[in-house]
Amino acid sequence: MKPGYVYIITNEYNTTLYIGVTSDLHQRIKEHKEKRHINSFSARFNLNKLVYFETFQMIEDAITREKQLKAGSKAKKVGLIVSINPEWKDLYFEIENHL
Repeated sequence: MKPGYVYIITNEYNTTLYIGVTSDLHQRIKEHKEKRHINSFSARFNLNKLVYFETFQMIEDAITREKQLKAGSKAKKVGLIVSINPEWKDLYFEIENHL
């Protein structure tokens, strides 16, 4: 059973959101921060601030949740972020303690 994570990243101005899924959250966010995939959406729009994530026991559940979040409005996504991270802080350095 492989665990999974759904995450939302944004830019420094919190204007553009990206929702992703991964089995290694710390490594994936590091890749966004380093712009490892130079032509990706996140690299082009400087999206590297982790503002939200959810943990799942199985990657399949994370994929299902990702699809659900992507189908929602931007207002719902913002509401979700604000519900756990009202200051829109970068959670990247906090996840090491929680994973």
